[in-house]
This record gives sequence, C-alpha cells and structure tokens, in this order.
Amino acid sequence: MTAAALLAPFPLLLVLALLGSGRLQALGAGLAGLGAALAAAFWLALQAGGWPAALDLLARELPAGLWLAWPVLAIIVPGVFFHQAAQAYQARLDAMMASPGDGVPVSGAAAAPAAPIDPRRLWSLCFLLAPFAEAVTGFGVGYLIALAALRALGLQGLPALVLGLFSQSLVPWGALAVGTSAGAAIAGMAASDLGLRTALLQAGVHALYLPLYWRYARQAGVPISAAHKRDDAAWTALLIGLVALANHHSDPEIAAAAPCAVLLALRFWRDRRPDRAAVRAALRAAAPGAALVGVLCATRLIGPLRDALSSVAVLAPLPGKPGFAPFYAPGLWVIAVALAVALAARAAPAALTLGAARGAWRACAVTTSFMLMAQCYLGSGMAQALADALSELAQRWALLGVPLLAAMGGFLTGSAAAAAAMLMPLDIALARGLGADPGWIAAVQTSVSANLSMLSPMRVSMGTAVLGLGAAEAALYRRAWPLALPPLATGLAAALLISLRA
Repeated sequence: MTAAALLAPFPLLLVLALLGSGRLQALGAGLAGLGAALAAAFWLALQAGGWPAALDLLARELPAGLWLAWPVLAIIVPGVFFHQAAQAYQARLDAMMASPGDGVPVSGAAAAPAAPIDPRRLWSLCFLLAPFAEAVTGFGVGYLIALAALRALGLQGLPALVLGLFSQSLVPWGALAVGTSAGAAIAGMAASDLGLRTALLQAGVHALYLPLYWRYARQAGVPISAAHKRDDAAWTALLIGLVALANHHSDPEIAAAAPCAVLLALRFWRDRRPDRAAVRAALRAAAPGAALVGVLCATRLIGPLRDALSSVAVLAPLPGKPGFAPFYAPGLWVIAVALAVALAARAAPAALTLGAARGAWRACAVTTSFMLMAQCYLGSGMAQALADALSELAQRWALLGVPLLAAMGGFLTGSAAAAAAMLMPLDIALARGLGADPGWIAAVQTSVSANLSMLSPMRVSMGTAVLGLGAAEAALYRRAWPLALPPLATGLAAALLISLRA
C-alpha cells in the first residue's frame, strides 16, 4: 500500500471525529481537515519531486479549490438575503391582514398556527415542494424554500433544520440533473439510463428515509398516525415510481421536477379543498417563493433564454475547470427577486444586505475549507491511491468501497457533479477490471454521493446561517447523522449484489 493510500483516510476521519465529538463546529472541523489534507498533499509532493513539486501543487490546487467553491458561495449569500427579505414581506403581510390566511406561505416566517400542524402538509413540503425547487434550481435552493416554509408552519430551530434536509432527497436530479448528466458523460452511458438505474436505487433509499422522517416529525411535535404513515408510504412509492418512469420515457433533467409538480398540485386539492379566499391567501403568502421558483424555472426551461444566459460573460480563469456564467447562475436571480420582495415589504435593502453578510460569512468559510480539502484529495492523487488500495486489498469485494468513497465525495463537496468528477473514472475502471456492470456501479456512485450531499458542511452551514442559529452545526450533525444510513445501506447492498454477479 502506498504512502498516499495510508495518509488519505486521516483528514476525513479527523473531520468526522471532531464533528461527532461536538468539540468543534463545522468551521473548526473543516479548517482542521483542510490543514491535515494540505500537510499530507504537501508531504507527498515533497517526497515525489522535492520543493518545486510541492510548491507547484499548492499553486495549482488552491486556486482550483477556491474557484470550485465560488458557485456555491454565490448562492449562499443571496440565499440568506432572500430569506431575510421574505421574512420582512411576511411580517408586513401579517400586519396588513386582520388574521393570517389559511394558506401555508412558501417563504417568510409566520407566527405558529393555533391548530396543530397537519402531517399531510408536512410530508408535501418535505418530499414534494422543496425537492421540486431543488430539482429545478439546485445549489441548496430547495433547502432555503423548505426552511422558510417550515418556519411558516411554526417549526423553528433544530427541528426545522433537520426536517428541511429532506428537501435534498431527490438531489440526483437536482439542478436539472446536472450531477447525473455529468456522471453519465464520464461513465460513457446515456443520461436516461443512469437516471433510471439511480431511481431504482432511490426507491430503497426513500423506503429507509420514511421511518427517519416520522421520527424527526415526532421529535418536532408532529406525531404521525398509522393512517398518515400509510398515506405517506403510498405517495412516496408513487413519487419514486413516477421519477423512474420519467427517466425511462423522458430526460433526467425533468424526471424529478415534473412528478413533484404534478403530485404537489394533486395533494393541494386533495388535502385543502380550498375556496377562492383560501387560494388568494395562499398565493399572497407564497408570492416570494413562487416568484423565485418561477424565475429560476424560466431561466432553465426556456431554451433560447437558457442558452443566451449561459453563454454571456462566462468566466473561465482556470484551464480545465468549469466556467461560471453569472447571468445563468441562480444567485443573480435570487438577488433580483429578493430586491423585489424587499421593495414590496418596504424594507431597507442596505439593512438586509448587512444582515445577510453577518449571517452568511460562516457558511462561506465552511464551504471554502471543504472544497479546498476535496481539491487536495483530487490533485494530490490521494483519492486515486485510496481507490487503488481498495482494489488491491479487497480484489473482488473492492466494489464495496464504491459507496464508501461516494459518500466521502458527496459529503466533502456537497455536489454529485463534483463527486462524479472526483471518483467516477476510478469506479468505472474498477468495475471493468473486475468484470462488473459499470452502469450499476455508476448508479451507486450517483445515488450515494448525491444523497450524502444533504449532510455536507455546505448545506448544514447554509441552514444554520439562514435561520440565524450561528454555530449550531455540531448539534445538527448529532441529530441528523442517521440520514447517512439509507443511501449507504442501499449502496452497500447494491454493491454486494454486483460483486456476487461479477
């Protein structure tokens, strides 16, 4: 086993140990992990090529890591700004209305409702509304929508943060399936084929998510009766079935967004039976979130507009790294909608901007540290060395390491696309070398890395920043860590079956 393979696990294990112990929040753990990864990468380069190679590694990988972090940073600050504008809008709406409408606001904070929270509305929010927003926009926007809606229902603090994570449950198709499309391109297979296989795996993941969702709902003060559990299970099965059918008969870009939208409309009419007054109240309360989702849908689903925005003023300072299209990136449009919401709320944009900066700096620092850490793994060869060591030691059973590496990639980068770029070539080479089906290995990589991104420090720190909870990441990890088990268990079971058939 090479020195790189021996050193590779330690930075990640250090981060997990620090987060699990509660001694450090995500920022401290990220900086510690980054320091360990930099030290390991620097030492490996020093041994291989002396000081010139070590300095060249730093000069090459640190800018690359910062550049890869930028698209995430460009949504965190606008997201916090939007949330504060939506809160101001909701406060003004409440002041103008003698009594709140019967509708559930999609954004903003409202006083806790007098009646208990309807479990049916909670499921729709966590598994349809927020995943729809994430499927269309990506970059954690679904988490922002979920947190705003949960606050409007009356849920605050840690319960809202944990339940909001289910907004990421369809992330394999997030941002119009960019991660799945990237993984398919690297694996050399059709995106629809990879999407379908991933959807079949997602059935197992969602089956294991549901008991955790019921547990977290009960902890939040929303007990789920046996009848509601049967209802949740039936609609979850219908959702995943429609996602699989959409991948089979259409393109993965809309394979989650379309089923979520259809089922959301059906659930609204079934559960609410709204009259005109209720519809108007719901539309008024939902205006900020609906405007945000509508604008982002337009920029991504209207072909000529999408093509124009994605090709204007594209920044690409580093060769071989993805460019950044500022007019296509969601952050610009989040800011535009937030300014319109602030104007409607008669809130001072300067005050909102200052509040957003105060609330977002920690999340930005966490994101930067972990993206730099991921780039160190990739650029130093530690990720490749770890995969090679698994293949050498485990041979036929090395495929069991695929979901573990995928989990590491999703956790560190917060992106299925970045994890695919880091690990998919290794996974496909490993599968072909062992005579296994590379398509199913690609699906395991996509499913596990995408689902683990919900627990990435970037998502967690974004949530705490939006709710203004400061350094609450460690408490959230202690509560939410079981969410890693469904994708890992499903991925390991699939990898075991693939190994037995190889």
